[in-house]
Amino acid sequence: MRWLNFLGYQAVWFALVIGAAHGSTVPAMMAGVAFIAIQGVLDPRPWDDARRIALALALGMVIDGIPAWLGWWHYASPSPAVPPGGAPLWILTLWACFATTLDRSLSYVRPRPLIGALLGAVGGPLAYLGAARGWQAVTFTCPPALYLGWLGTAWALAIPALAWPWRPHMGSPSGSDRPSG
Repeated sequence: MRWLNFLGYQAVWFALVIGAAHGSTVPAMMAGVAFIAIQGVLDPRPWDDARRIALALALGMVIDGIPAWLGWWHYASPSPAVPPGGAPLWILTLWACFATTLDRSLSYVRPRPLIGALLGAVGGPLAYLGAARGWQAVTFTCPPALYLGWLGTAWALAIPALAWPWRPHMGSPSGSDRPSG
């Protein structure tokens, strides 16, 4: 199940980023919603996902919305956005899909907030750089120190925040109460 979640998330990431770069976000967002729905159907506790997705959407509106609103970067497909001029719906869909990984393919970070923070500090900026350089889905208009600092700090805080509220539900000492697979 973890591998399917990992591969599914990667497929959705590429679909959303490439779709945004080509101005065709609706099919990719539909794929993202389908990915989330499948995760929910397979989940014995879908409300955990729902709460995590709600938090991820709020984080996405702040982490991606503020820099867009301030003009630090521009998205290839900037609208519709929440709020207007903020985070585009396609990137919020990506945030929602990412939230499902923290109880599956990235469940190892739940009991290990420092690993989650490190993963966020490095992986967050790398994902945005990949989207920017590979497909021009985002264009940075501020100095690299600013956008890399913002993204590294924001994602270093976001991953542990998304993982933290569900720690009491973990059943096994290994940090995962889900079957491996």
